[in-house]
Amino acid sequence: MTGTPVLQLDGLAVRYPARGLRKPPTTVIEDVSFDVGQAETVALVGESGSGKTTIGKAVLGLTPVSAGRVLLDGQDITRLTGRARRSLAPDIQAVFQNPYGSLNPALPVGRTLAEPLLTGSSRTRQEVREHVTGLLRRVGLPEDAADRYPAQFSGGQRQRIAIARAVAREPKIIICDEPTSALDVTTQAAALDLLAELQQTLGCAYLFITHDLAVVKEFAARTLVLQQGRIVEEGLSADVCVKPRHEYTRRLVAAAPVPDPVLQRTRRRQRTEAEATAR
Repeated sequence: MTGTPVLQLDGLAVRYPARGLRKPPTTVIEDVSFDVGQAETVALVGESGSGKTTIGKAVLGLTPVSAGRVLLDGQDITRLTGRARRSLAPDIQAVFQNPYGSLNPALPVGRTLAEPLLTGSSRTRQEVREHVTGLLRRVGLPEDAADRYPAQFSGGQRQRIAIARAVAREPKIIICDEPTSALDVTTQAAALDLLAELQQTLGCAYLFITHDLAVVKEFAARTLVLQQGRIVEEGLSADVCVKPRHEYTRRLVAAAPVPDPVLQRTRRRQRTEAEATAR
């Protein structure tokens, strides 16, 4: 990694106030630090409740930070709000797990993609229409998709639309929060191929949040493993997925599905025996 990282987290902590008197605050994230380089993909992996989505929300300014800093291209954006936060939109975008929930069902897709391009832009409407057509073509959708509504598309197609919206302004980094977990295996592979292709074309970085180590092994350069709000292991994805050092990571690897049913049964039995021994 050379130059200034596009994203830096320095001692990040997120704590929610306690519900009730004399109770301590709930710590969701504690002392999390890592960088994402330019045009790099870094995966953040952990079980549900590990805090990985909270980190994504903290980066996007959707949840308050209790301590530490978030830096974008070296600029501290930790506590930016209002207009200052909105001004970051060209540089930082997101793709969420449920594309239908992030698309306005009342607007045709073309208008959804056009709105951010018209805001604060010198482009004419004709130029924006041409750009939207190019975006749809880039993500493998027909031009007439611009006139259709989100409900008229499959889940995989809606995720492609969400990705098109995220890359519309050619951001420096995209926060991908479980972007493929709701898709079937074939559609999931197509979405990952699309993200990889767009990264090569646009040079954007990804913070890829997922619970699935099997997905990140080939897709992400580096992987960070999060347990109960703390990073317990990090390294090259191939090393973390094949030779995990931390016991928690080994459990995640063992829990990942494999196509061989015999091997899957063996791993399930070994995992059950290990959990019984731990008790």
